Amino acid sequence: MARLPRPASAALAGLREELAAACRALAADGLVTGTAGNLSARAGAGVLITPTGADLSRLEAGEIPLVDLDGEVIDGELEPSSEVNLHLGVYRRHGAGAVVHTHAPIATAVSCVLEELPCVHYAMVELGGAVPVAAYHTFGTQALADAVGEALEGHTAVLMANHGTLAYGPDVASAAGRTRLLEWASTIYWRAATLGTARVITADQQREVIAELERRAYGATHRVRG
Repeated sequence: MARLPRPASAALAGLREELAAACRALAADGLVTGTAGNLSARAGAGVLITPTGADLSRLEAGEIPLVDLDGEVIDGELEPSSEVNLHLGVYRRHGAGAVVHTHAPIATAVSCVLEELPCVHYAMVELGGAVPVAAYHTFGTQALADAVGEALEGHTAVLMANHGTLAYGPDVASAAGRTRLLEWASTIYWRAATLGTARVITADQQREVIAELERRAYGATHRVRG
């Protein structure tokens, strides 16, 4: 198979630095622990993705391989994450610019209990409203990649049953920000549920939030289901 053209070396190096810094920041926030998690970013016709077995708290930019959309390494010395198919599926199906997968503790706990994280705060419109829980499948499998890709329809983040989280965005900062938002929303739900049945933001109320965000030019959000 012919090799795809690579991005200019300076741009590729800068994106590697950004991705590595995001990994270390998420580790510092406690959203990834050790090797449990992986990040990626679109780089021209390829994808930069964290290497398999990497300690994300200490990841260096030069360790991040560049793969094509078939998962073959086209630049770098290390093997890509075992979840490479999970990431590539999101790029193919949803046109992502960056993808973040974590085992964030509160969100992962929620994924062990709920079929869907209710929309308990208006900020969740950034995630598409209530967040679905993709069915459990063994890590690294195509079945998991397919389940997550399907659950992402109309959303920018999903919970992965008994596993963790996945969020995507147009760039690394937005994908990481949505990951943090999902963990925060999961924490809010968990604390509210200890007090009683949590109220939810209805679909109509979510649309009103989106309209107000657009009126104030705060940026684009996903459409609300229903």
